[in-house]
Amino acid sequence: MRAAIRVEAIKLTRSLVGVIGSAAIIGGVLVLVGGITAAIRSGRPDLTAKLGASATADWPGLLAASAQITAAGAFGGFGIVLAWMFAREFTEGTITGLFALPVGRGSIASAKIIVFAGWALAVNVMIIAGLTGVGLLLGYGLPAGPDLSGLGRQFVLGILTAAITLPVAWIATLTRSLLAGVAVTVGLVVVGQVGVLAGAGGWLPIAAPALWALGQGPGVSPGQFCVLGLFVILSAALTVLSWVRLQLDR
Repeated sequence: MRAAIRVEAIKLTRSLVGVIGSAAIIGGVLVLVGGITAAIRSGRPDLTAKLGASATADWPGLLAASAQITAAGAFGGFGIVLAWMFAREFTEGTITGLFALPVGRGSIASAKIIVFAGWALAVNVMIIAGLTGVGLLLGYGLPAGPDLSGLGRQFVLGILTAAITLPVAWIATLTRSLLAGVAVTVGLVVVGQVGVLAGAGGWLPIAAPALWALGQGPGVSPGQFCVLGLFVILSAALTVLSWVRLQLDR
């Protein structure tokens, strides 16, 4: 298992997808937050009205903006990288070689999920470090009290956002297609948006993290968080099971 984790980590860290994906997620959040701050400081009332809770030049405004960006943009980045991690074996033709390895395919799938989790953790740590740097450069001072809590909330949101992309791994495995995984990523973003508008709220796992972080609606209840946890666990289990049952004749 350790060998499988090491190999999967090397695949991700030495690939253009891993490097570009990391840069896109981290840079995207920080650049967009900077753009929103510039819009606020421009004093344009039309932009301020559209930005809502993030239309303040301080720590709360910066963190509200980063939460909105993470909920939508980072989801797409995490999903695409995850789709590549599981579909690349099929698109590059390396899946046949995995059948000859002494490591079981279930262990390989588990290693991929573990490496993805570790990568997502590292990406979110760098986002928090970047946001702290942006806040200091903008003259907001060192975060303290509620601002530190806001950074913690942003970190948890980032981890949960990565976790709820796990169905992408399952679909990429079933279809053996990178494009299908990317399509599901986009589809989940749309489902999340439509589900919130339809009133599903926190009962929709892919929308619950954003609703919790942004503090919208009545909040996310413990029961809804349990549904979210079951959603993530079931997605991971189905992915591993699909790899265990893989056949070369299709």
